[in-house]
Amino acid sequence: MSEQTLDATRFLDSCRDRVDAELDRCIDRKAASERLQEAMRYSVLGGGKRIRPALCLAAAKAVGGSFESALVPACAVELIHAYSLIHDDLPAMDDDELRRGRPTTHIAFDEATAILAGDALQALAFEMLSQSSTLDTEARLAMIRELAAASGHRGMVGGQAIDLESVGRTLTLAQLETMHRHKTGALIEASVRMGALVSPELDEPALDALTAFARSLGLAFQVQDDLLDIEGATEVIGKPQGSDAARAKPTYPALLGQEGARRHLSDLLSDAHESLRAFGPEADPLRAMADFVVARTH
Repeated sequence: MSEQTLDATRFLDSCRDRVDAELDRCIDRKAASERLQEAMRYSVLGGGKRIRPALCLAAAKAVGGSFESALVPACAVELIHAYSLIHDDLPAMDDDELRRGRPTTHIAFDEATAILAGDALQALAFEMLSQSSTLDTEARLAMIRELAAASGHRGMVGGQAIDLESVGRTLTLAQLETMHRHKTGALIEASVRMGALVSPELDEPALDALTAFARSLGLAFQVQDDLLDIEGATEVIGKPQGSDAARAKPTYPALLGQEGARRHLSDLLSDAHESLRAFGPEADPLRAMADFVVARTH
């Protein structure tokens, strides 16, 4: 394991501790339905690397923003991510029974409760942002706009729709990347941009550079995911190995071959690092996170 990967692991561990503590606090035990609240906590607090919140916090650090101010948007991004996983796993979508090495939410509870838990987590993300006392009004509104756009029909949900429409089809590389810029990349891009928005000193060139970094990293994340679906073991990746191929889903290895996908992954990582060339050591956590994303085993 490289020194930079070790640095990313330490940074992730630190971020996870802070984010998990805040998520545990915000998903309180005063929900109208105890079962719903249990399903929400099961889905959010049942593991996960917290890559998106860590990217949010790392981006804040890169532009001199406050770690404390970035904690709420980091949690909001993770709540949206958790909701998306619950809904992706449903029988009408990917019909998965295993997530993070545990039964998916609709298996652990029931399908209706899983749908409602996802709905509630999505609403909670925007509630947290709108009520944050560590962000000024302008920053809160900007982050709400970012997260709403990244989550909806122009972002993650739109990408998921394309994914469902593409089962059994052969896509071009441009079509595949359009799908994944929406389905996977939009939320990763929002994570980085929302972290940057906590800084009152943020300028357009810095935001543009961070956005370019996030776009390359979002695609790299998906390429590695596709490779892990082929090469990873179920007990390591936490979900059934080979599930994409079993559903005839379009993937980078299916289009480019495994070696071609690896070359594409390397190019995307180089692009991500190049985007941060103007930044100094304050962006080292972002650089380490990029290396971690392409080297991860689950």
